[in-house]
Amino acid sequence: MTETSSSVASPRRSDRLDAAEFERLVGLVRENVRSVVEGKDEQIHLALVTLLAGGHLLVEDVPGVGKTVLAKTLAASMSATVNRIQFTPDLLPSDVTGVAVYDQVDRRFEFQPGPVFANVVIGDEINRASPKTQSALLECMAEGQVSVDGETHRLPEPFTVFATQNPSEMEGTYALPEAQRDRFMVRMSMGYPSREAEYGMVASRDGGDPLRRLRPVVSADDVRRMIESAATVYMAPAVGQYVVDLARATREHPDVRVGVSPRASLHLVGAAKANAAVSGRDYVVPDDVARLAPPVFAHRLVLNSRGSRPGGSDGEAVVAQILQRVPAPTAA
Repeated sequence: MTETSSSVASPRRSDRLDAAEFERLVGLVRENVRSVVEGKDEQIHLALVTLLAGGHLLVEDVPGVGKTVLAKTLAASMSATVNRIQFTPDLLPSDVTGVAVYDQVDRRFEFQPGPVFANVVIGDEINRASPKTQSALLECMAEGQVSVDGETHRLPEPFTVFATQNPSEMEGTYALPEAQRDRFMVRMSMGYPSREAEYGMVASRDGGDPLRRLRPVVSADDVRRMIESAATVYMAPAVGQYVVDLARATREHPDVRVGVSPRASLHLVGAAKANAAVSGRDYVVPDDVARLAPPVFAHRLVLNSRGSRPGGSDGEAVVAQILQRVPAPTAA
């Protein structure tokens, strides 16, 4: 499969962000994050792709491996409004979205925005809050708005949620509802660093926390324009059909009780376009889809008893099997 195939390429459109400027801005953000998060190029790439696809990112792993550091570093690389929400069992939905407060002087209710009103919202340990509070983010993440007392309040643009969570089997966690998981475009794990990366991390702390020295390298408007540019990347009909075929295959797999939703198909299209843009192309190739299918699809699958028993398939294994079975489009 070649990336210059005429079946997937298209002439560059004139209304998008200049390619050289797009590449420069992506490089600035990537290097800024690398200066703090060492040895995690794939995770940084996935975080960038999610951001530029206008999606939301869920990072799941054991405590202490850099989940929150990655989210904070990416947020600090942007000159944008950033709020962090520490999710706890006693957190209320209104603590996230805001609440209408009665003004005794004007004798009317006035909406006081919650921390979700920011360009970047860092939701730390999201699965330590109750499902009711987790659900407060559903409308925010899907529609970019908050409805309180019959009034709708738009969130700023761009708007993205970087959430972290500990594995569900750890003490004090609640499983994210399926509807909540479906709002996250990408889920990924950090994993333990390599020996070299861990030593570099230890050595870099001799001069203090490198995150404190970080400075923004792009503005919120830059990010908005990059998101708009990535959305214009061309996807050939054959590649779009490949996305649909992969999604439908999850609904027919013997280990899966509930396959991915149509929203997941749209998320995979957006992520594949952003991956192509970050890779310097103005068209999507099947490899973009195959690369992003596991982090976009796996966390949305609900496995049946056969798939969830010890030794059975997990979500990643199911998606890997589907990628092997569903033929990718080839050059005409």
